[in-house]
Amino acid sequence: MPRVRSILVSLSLFLAACSDKAAAPLASPVPGLVSDFVRQALPFSPVAAAASGMHTADGVNLDEALDSFSPAALGRYRLFLTSFRERLEREARPETLTPQDRADHDIVHDQIRAAMLELDTLQAYKHNPTVYVELIGSALFNPFVLEYAPLEKRYPHLIARMAKIPALLAEAKANLVDSPAIWTKVAAEENDGNRELIAGVLNDKCPAAQRPAFDAAAKPAIAAIDAFNAWLKSDLAKRTSDWRLGKEKYAAKLDLALALGLGPDQILADAEAELERVRGLMRETGAPLFEKMYPGQKPPTELNALVKKVLDKVAEKRSTPAKYFDDAKRDLEEARQFVRAKGLMTLPARDNLQVIETPVFMRGIYSVGGFNPAPALEPKLGAFYWLTPIPANWPKERVDSKLREYNHYGLKILTIHEAIPGHYLQFEYANDVQPEPRRVLRAVYGNGPYIEGWAVYATDLLIEQGYLDKDPELLMTWYKQYLRAVANTILDVRLHTMDMKDDEAMALMIERTFQEKEEATAKLQRAKLSSTQLPTYFTGYRAWRRLRDRLEKRPGFKLAAFHEMALRAGAVPMPALERILEVK
Repeated sequence: MPRVRSILVSLSLFLAACSDKAAAPLASPVPGLVSDFVRQALPFSPVAAAASGMHTADGVNLDEALDSFSPAALGRYRLFLTSFRERLEREARPETLTPQDRADHDIVHDQIRAAMLELDTLQAYKHNPTVYVELIGSALFNPFVLEYAPLEKRYPHLIARMAKIPALLAEAKANLVDSPAIWTKVAAEENDGNRELIAGVLNDKCPAAQRPAFDAAAKPAIAAIDAFNAWLKSDLAKRTSDWRLGKEKYAAKLDLALALGLGPDQILADAEAELERVRGLMRETGAPLFEKMYPGQKPPTELNALVKKVLDKVAEKRSTPAKYFDDAKRDLEEARQFVRAKGLMTLPARDNLQVIETPVFMRGIYSVGGFNPAPALEPKLGAFYWLTPIPANWPKERVDSKLREYNHYGLKILTIHEAIPGHYLQFEYANDVQPEPRRVLRAVYGNGPYIEGWAVYATDLLIEQGYLDKDPELLMTWYKQYLRAVANTILDVRLHTMDMKDDEAMALMIERTFQEKEEATAKLQRAKLSSTQLPTYFTGYRAWRRLRDRLEKRPGFKLAAFHEMALRAGAVPMPALERILEVK
């Protein structure tokens, strides 16, 4: 899964000049609105702005700044959103816009609504300490790995941010009124990662010229991190709250997260029906496989018993902790060559993808892996396929559980999803969108079902096109992985709106969708840390499949052309993509 972003906004109107002789049609206001949106909105989050390639705004060096959650800063943000919403309603009429401009309008409109929902109702800054902890990690990690300038010039930026950590954590203490126990626990773990980042790799790589300034900033930053963790455990941990959103809040947030016009009840019903369908496919594929794997034995009649026996055999082909990264890199090149050989889409000219360890401060959410694209304003910089290493201190049972889940085939599917032709290829196309403000808008505020749905669709595509010569063991692994996307939706809705218990969630994942215990445990934690993101995989995949199925009926349909046109749009809501591609 690629990284989640949050910021927002303001717009201004652009009107075309009229001739003296006759009134010319008014130009669309949207390009000017988008330009102002990007220029004025991003600086509300200096960390996200700089990560997108915007380094200065109104004389402020964003590379050296941190976000603020002070009452004054939040008040300015609220005023900005309110006035912007009024202008958008006054100056742009969606029904008069071209499909491309309508897509941009809808993104801006929904982002305003999402930001207001956060400020007025959800208020993560009052309840979720990981907001602050992950911000610190990103603020320091991004200028270290993104080579927008020589290291000697980037270090003063991260040093300046490091010096602001004590003030940010003081804001956190003032703002946080309570927190679910799991959020407090993960925040402390991720903050240990921030400490490790400063005291370890950043300290080790510090250029000699910056050593005095680094040491002067690092000492109080580490002290503030340690004090914050102590406060989390001694104070905030005593003021607990529920991580569940509840039906009303969940429905409101889901509507904005999906932008598909689907409510919780509908996506839950769709997912539960799909779960049964795919389990049936696993029986059909698994029965002949069982006979090959277990010659002379009669296949179990009970579906779970049959499928588990087959998956156990499949999982015997797996990597080791020492070879895990090398195998992922091998799988990446294998997928790249397959896409090229099959002509599924043109591969980008840039070769900026790096496979690196998931930063420690992000492993609460990214327990397996993820993708971090190149900055929209600096697309030539690095794009990162994050792979979370297996800790050296894990007991053998946990190591085996993870390697069974991400076995020979599972690791290939993960690499396809996160890299090629999944998220990496997707964002490389998106980083060529023109004009530039539109590119940044769609990259920073991209639609979740478009993004995650593409990665699931891309995996299905390779298997459909004969990847690994249609190996039935790969197909069984794909069904299992797809069931995870389906289960993600069921988990998210039932956990947040139906009081689903931990044992029920684990049973769904382990018994109904065949996940390993290690995977299921990490997913349950992720479901408690987030909300409405997990359904984007299944709902987005369905939307991508429906779109392709409808377009395939047209004369002259070309699969590669469809992929390229759809990816060149950037991460717009799926209904907007249909309008752009003129789906009737």
